[in-house]
Amino acid sequence: MIYDVDISEQAEMDLRNIYVYIAAELQARENADGQLERIEDAIYKLDQFPERFQLYDEEPWKSKGVRVLVVDNYIALYVIDYDNTLVTVIRVMYGGRDVNAQLKLDFENE
Repeated sequence: MIYDVDISEQAEMDLRNIYVYIAAELQARENADGQLERIEDAIYKLDQFPERFQLYDEEPWKSKGVRVLVVDNYIALYVIDYDNTLVTVIRVMYGGRDVNAQLKLDFENE
């Protein structure tokens, strides 16, 4: 089964911020291009067998079906809608962040 892959507005913003940080702050535009390409390639490969990646290990996110795709030092968090064959990437962030704290902030602001 082939799934559609959707990147949420927040995840799009995350990707832009990652690019800007690497390109501008670290002054490494080529690295930024490559990193963004690797992340986006991995995300779009979720169109097949998206359940191959593990559930996020903390509650309540695990019960909500949030899964984790690791790409280099970054993680993409996504959910699968089996009824509509849709994968939605909800966040992309540096793996060294306190992911649980960031998710709590995100859902409090909804």
